[in-house]
Amino acid sequence: MKRKLIAFDIDGTLLNSQKEALASTKKALEILRNNGHLVMVATGRSRFLAQPVLTELNFHNYIVCNGSAAFLDHKQVYKHLLDQDQLTAFVAEMDQLKIDTAFIGMDAMRRHSDFDVARMDEAMRSFGSHVPKQDANFKNQQEIYQALAYYDDTYEGFFDEKYPALRFVRWHEKCVDVIPENGSKAATIIHLGETLGIDRSDIITFGDGQNDKEMLAAAGVGVAMGNATADVKDVANFVTASNDEDGIFHALKEFALI
Repeated sequence: MKRKLIAFDIDGTLLNSQKEALASTKKALEILRNNGHLVMVATGRSRFLAQPVLTELNFHNYIVCNGSAAFLDHKQVYKHLLDQDQLTAFVAEMDQLKIDTAFIGMDAMRRHSDFDVARMDEAMRSFGSHVPKQDANFKNQQEIYQALAYYDDTYEGFFDEKYPALRFVRWHEKCVDVIPENGSKAATIIHLGETLGIDRSDIITFGDGQNDKEMLAAAGVGVAMGNATADVKDVANFVTASNDEDGIFHALKEFALI
């Protein structure tokens, strides 16, 4: 069997509704590794936010910050930072609009403002996190891989042309990820495949959210979880059971990989 690159989103995919990994998922990952496949995480989380899952599920390979960084055997092999000039201008506009922002380094995260802490709290709690500490100087002192802007669809598409070096990817009804233009989980997965000599047809991706759509469409086989929204399922090649119903195990069984 040809070696596959198999990438999994975390929230809503590897983890069930209780933010836990199913026993069937753990078993499937073990079998894939024993069969020689490259098994990795592809998440919007930064490394420090993903670390508990990486440790529990024994991931040595991972893409974090929506594709802005990649690690193979825990060694960083890819970096794509945010454009500092455009980020500074964007944050100044957010301050004028009283929209909160936060900044994500590889191993720390800080918020820039506190206009609406309840809004930030709602978004962060959706994946089991919390409102980050405030530090207005953080973005000037750290390498910034990703930012968060806590706005709803009132501003959807509003900033795209103004900040062409930045890309805005919604993951919550009240928050978007701000990542480098041309950056995505999909682009980094394809880059790693090319680097490792794994053809796109041998790349399989699993996801459920808006920031997974590109990697589902770009892979040889994109698998949408049963709990994904209709538009995510529409771009996938295969729809499996939900993250509460052994969806990962069932799909891999269907593909004769376990």
